[in-house]
Amino acid sequence: MSLSIMLQGTASDVGKSTLVAGLCRIFYQDGHRTAPFKSQNMALNSGITPEGKEMGRAQVFQAEAAGIAPDVRMNPILLKPTSDRNAQIILMGKVASDMDAVSYHDYKPRLRETVREVYQSLAAEYDVMVLEGAGSPAEINLRDRDLVNMGMAELAQCPVILVADIDRGGVFAAIYGTLALLQEHERWRVKGVIINKFRGDLALLSSGLQQIEALTGVPVLGVMPWLDVSLEDEDGVALQRGKYQAVPARALEIAVIQLPHISNFTDFNPLAAQGDVRVRYVTSPAQLTAADLLLLPGSKNTLGDLHWLRETGLADALLAQHQAGTPVMGICGGYQMLGRTIIDDVESGLGERPGLGLLNVTTRFAREKVTTRVSGVAASVPCGILQPCSQQPVSGYEIHMGETTLADGVTPMLRFGERIDGAVSEDGQVAGCYLHGLFDNGAFTRALLDALRKRKGLGPWDGDVMDYAVYKNQQFDYLAQSMRDHIDIARIYQIMREHKEH
Repeated sequence: MSLSIMLQGTASDVGKSTLVAGLCRIFYQDGHRTAPFKSQNMALNSGITPEGKEMGRAQVFQAEAAGIAPDVRMNPILLKPTSDRNAQIILMGKVASDMDAVSYHDYKPRLRETVREVYQSLAAEYDVMVLEGAGSPAEINLRDRDLVNMGMAELAQCPVILVADIDRGGVFAAIYGTLALLQEHERWRVKGVIINKFRGDLALLSSGLQQIEALTGVPVLGVMPWLDVSLEDEDGVALQRGKYQAVPARALEIAVIQLPHISNFTDFNPLAAQGDVRVRYVTSPAQLTAADLLLLPGSKNTLGDLHWLRETGLADALLAQHQAGTPVMGICGGYQMLGRTIIDDVESGLGERPGLGLLNVTTRFAREKVTTRVSGVAASVPCGILQPCSQQPVSGYEIHMGETTLADGVTPMLRFGERIDGAVSEDGQVAGCYLHGLFDNGAFTRALLDALRKRKGLGPWDGDVMDYAVYKNQQFDYLAQSMRDHIDIARIYQIMREHKEH
């Protein structure tokens, strides 16, 4: 039986996903074959396994931190919200159904044995399992059918560490209140607390640490400082909290329209990591000005978000910026929106609707979701910002339920052997494709950015072409070292071994 540890939080967005990645890296560095696991993930950021299965993006980067390929068993249930009440249910990497929240709550007991079997299958192949909860275990209205917090800890028979975010305030109340709302057999599982995102002098916190330990009987295993670590976000909560708003101005300004149902915005992390780029997420027409490139991201509700663009005035503002000469690119749902027509008889049943009309393409939604990894080259184009990218190698993954056909006046953007993907306008100023991870390709991305620099009268970037995979590994190592410096990792090992013996 493998060693195991589970991180649960006092709330959403306390940093569980990042700390799980850090523990995966530490155990990997220490020579242990390690795997992450999250039984149920609700997020619009997803990735594709080598076998073409869809899973939560957080478990993909946690697997990368552990030095292994992602495996759909690491996230057997993925919920992708399509509205405030409904979600697409992804079970073991494939679409199972669409449900509202009440129906899914009723459905969960049927998934319990599946989750148990999947976890046991994965744990049998690894030395250490690092589990992640969701939200808070103190959501007492959901406890009777819980599959992801204490319910999962019981299935896996593993100890729990509670993570609390001090940056949002009320950290001691959050710790005390969470533990107070747990049942006695659940509190027994909580073997420690990690306080996350601390800014300031630790000496000012020491008396509070002593008091919370005395009040709860649970030791504080460490206080993690606020880290400027560049890792992928699990879901859109980071955008809602304005995570990317404080980035200083740089030579290039790239504006990403923050759609209500934005998905896979991690596509743009490699751009934000460039030394000469500031990525801004925007929600109003005025914010589109002064951008060197406008990006329309993926969406889990393409027609709904297209309606929102028009309703907010962002559609008109985007078209005006395009007329003024600003290049525009779309990824996945954003690519579909840039087209002339979208036909949806499947997802929303709305039939044929006009797109933004910047690319002469038509998208028809299909019932079967495309989930695949691909590699190829950027197609040769005669002009525009993608001309310098021609024939650059590209790889990534596709997740979409639409098929897009090209008409007159556009050329393919990417070529994967005999297959094409995406489209580029005749003047080269508008482009779109289905490829997630496009900007992870360093040579392609640098060629694009240098083309944008040239438009501004700037010379080429004088730094190295970024290898984003190397950069991510550096970030994992930085995170792991910071956790070793501030958390009692030896005590975590002890907790895991003592629990296994019992």
